[in-house]
Amino acid sequence: MDPAIKEAMDRGGIADITTIGRKTGESRRIEIYFHQFDGVYYLTGRHGAKRDWEANIISNPEFTLHLKRGVTADVPVAGEPEPDPEERARILRRALIESWDSPPDRVEASLHKWVEGSPFIRFKPV
Repeated sequence: MDPAIKEAMDRGGIADITTIGRKTGESRRIEIYFHQFDGVYYLTGRHGAKRDWEANIISNPEFTLHLKRGVTADVPVAGEPEPDPEERARILRRALIESWDSPPDRVEASLHKWVEGSPFIRFKPV
């Protein structure tokens, strides 16, 4: 992988993803936040309603990460959900505090909601 692309991916941040619709088979592109912690990449989102992008990745694991801040690149990746609630909690705690600057005491008070109801996909370049 090009070092500039790897560096941009390791920073995390805002990118677009293109998934394949689980029902239509059509490409779907959205803007999303992604993270890198300890060499592993994650897509996350706010807790609440299920997200189509997450269901699309579960049905069709290969998608494209479109880097657009600093480095422009289309990176083919594959994702999967993280079923372990303890691992989800560990990563979501870091995302909330380190990426989104949430106060740690508020994170701990609401972490269970994030673990139970947030979209969460682990991904890697293919």
